[in-house]
Amino acid sequence: MIDIMASAAAAAEAPNIEHDHHDSLQAHFQPNVSADEIEQVFHLKRAQPLLQVFTTLFHGGFDGVLVRLLVLRELASDASTSAFSRADINTRLAYLLPESLETVLVRLRSNQLLAWDAQQAVYRVTPMARNVLSAIDSLLALGQSADEAEMGFLLSQVAGAQAIGGVSVEQLQHLLGRLNDLTEEFADAIASGSEFLLRASQAKWHMACDWVEKGSEILRAITSDENADGATHRAAQAIGRAQSALLNMQGMFSRALNQIERQRVHLGQSGLSTTDIKRWLLLHEDLASLADGAIDQPVVPLFITPAEMIDVAETELLADRASGVVSGGLPTGTDAPTTINDGPAMQKELDDWLARLSDFATLGNFPSIAAESPRSIPIQDSLLPASFAIASYRASMLPLLGDASEASLQGATADLARLPITFTPTDEMVQLLDPHVAAMSIASLSLSLSLDSESGPADE
Repeated sequence: MIDIMASAAAAAEAPNIEHDHHDSLQAHFQPNVSADEIEQVFHLKRAQPLLQVFTTLFHGGFDGVLVRLLVLRELASDASTSAFSRADINTRLAYLLPESLETVLVRLRSNQLLAWDAQQAVYRVTPMARNVLSAIDSLLALGQSADEAEMGFLLSQVAGAQAIGGVSVEQLQHLLGRLNDLTEEFADAIASGSEFLLRASQAKWHMACDWVEKGSEILRAITSDENADGATHRAAQAIGRAQSALLNMQGMFSRALNQIERQRVHLGQSGLSTTDIKRWLLLHEDLASLADGAIDQPVVPLFITPAEMIDVAETELLADRASGVVSGGLPTGTDAPTTINDGPAMQKELDDWLARLSDFATLGNFPSIAAESPRSIPIQDSLLPASFAIASYRASMLPLLGDASEASLQGATADLARLPITFTPTDEMVQLLDPHVAAMSIASLSLSLSLDSESGPADE
């Protein structure tokens, strides 16, 4: 199974190797320049095994990089043993899927990060892998500390190299470049005139000075080393000059802050300044919320253009003429025109329909009072005679009879819903001898009064 997975991983990496072969290094340089003539190319090619290790770890997406570093760190963190069987690895990394773990192990093994001992059937972490992990762990540890000056890692590399007698010019150049970056950053903050930027840069400057104090001892050891070459001495002296320029910025910070202090504006006798107000405003993420309840209406800006200015001037110019016309007397009055009520026809039809049903619901029209008055009538007797439109409009109002929700409201339709009339429809049709309506559903309107309520008004 392991050999099958290893073959699959090798096959997956084959296209990348072929692509790298076609994409040669010389293709990135000018035709008249040989890549091997560049000094930095020589140094980088010499370090190809180490660079290949970093390619193995960091090639691909972030998730794959994280899993590879996780597996390698887990195995390297166990100092009690130097050999790991596959069963030990499976137990230690049981939270990973077997397929993913197998792919990572094959990749680490094929790129000299893990060594496979075929005789004992165990894995071992190679010395190169431990060196790479140590450098990565140093970066991770310093990245979590409060090193705003970002000089800790560079200085630790110089100190470590000096301790073993192997400090290089490149390491000193990196430290010198960082010092120059900080000097330029602080100079920009001083030139900006912003108090908040100045104070933030001043705090960062104090932290940088702490690192400068720690690095001074290392520089003295480098300059006093008789075995160091001329390039190393020159780089160390350049670092010393950069540190001096950085330390001399204390006076520049003080002068800039004193100038801002003299220009600070205080609000009356309250003791508050514009700086205090700005600091208080910076504590609020949503400045617009401070205006809640303080402003009734949004501020509307008014803009005056030449056109509006001409209108205003014309009004002022003709003001005298307008006053003269008014002083001559008001115009004679005239009768207001007669208006005709043009209310909607449907409202009048609804009022007529409501009056007709109310008359039908009057107790005096029923047999208890008048024997000839029916308690229920066919629906066509109430809807007709009328045109088709009016009959349809009346029929659309019939479902409102007895509707409790509509009866709780106000208006003509509410009065219609409160009538003691029950509408009873059926599914059958009846033919009619009407010029507008040929047929209609068989339905009836009946009174829904109780016996007591019928007798009450009769006694009155």
